[in-house]
Amino acid sequence: MLVRIVKMGFDTAYVDTFLRQFHASKHNIRQFEGCMFLELYQDQQDPSIFFTYSYWQTAAHLEAYRHSDLFKSVWSKTKPLFNRKPEAWSVDKLESLE
Repeated sequence: MLVRIVKMGFDTAYVDTFLRQFHASKHNIRQFEGCMFLELYQDQQDPSIFFTYSYWQTAAHLEAYRHSDLFKSVWSKTKPLFNRKPEAWSVDKLESLE
């Protein structure tokens, strides 16, 4: 399993727009083949910073999503809202305690 973490910063004027766009597309992203989990987090100190955490069966599934029409549609609407360059990490989950 691969975990994808993406950090995004928005102009405060665009936070509500981003949230509406995320809520409109989240189920389609989650239902994309290979996506096993999707969460959205908002920074407590700076509410214009968000993180997405998604779990993918394999790196190939993530790459298929990143080259899909769904991703292109979501990203084309999200990218203009950024106030800084997004950061992304693909990591392996080593342990999880509940």
